[in-house]
Amino acid sequence: MKLQHKSFITTIMLFFVFTLFCTGCGVFKSNKQGSASESARTVSKGPSPLYYNFGDVLLPAEIKVNKEESFVYNSNGFSAGVLVLSGRVEANSLIDFFENNMAKDNWKKICSFKSAHTLMLFQKDSRRCVISIHENSFSTHAKVWVAPTVNQAGLGLLK
Repeated sequence: MKLQHKSFITTIMLFFVFTLFCTGCGVFKSNKQGSASESARTVSKGPSPLYYNFGDVLLPAEIKVNKEESFVYNSNGFSAGVLVLSGRVEANSLIDFFENNMAKDNWKKICSFKSAHTLMLFQKDSRRCVISIHENSFSTHAKVWVAPTVNQAGLGLLK
């Protein structure tokens, strides 16, 4: 009788081990697929660009605003000033980003000077924007100036 009891217990244990093995593999497989699809969503999504102080100048999320060196003047829905930015991006990709997105926000490119220190000038109806980009060994620095045009009465900072 003890032999039958041992074989019954052994059979039950083997059944549980087999059941755990089969369901365990299924659980691990589904978790791996879930995490792979989650990481694929994370990689494809990436950080989104944003409008910081100027409502029509899009900034890439890879560069951060230096609040200590920046100055923005806001009054009656109008903003002007300078944003100082830096981050680990290539200067050429930053130049391409601004050229593409400024056009999407109805800024007209007036001119640009590309060298080790790049300057780009954009214009809208009542404002101008100058973007300066300089790359060094560790990061890329940019300054975005937005100012009113002087030739229209009542649009300056001193009314």
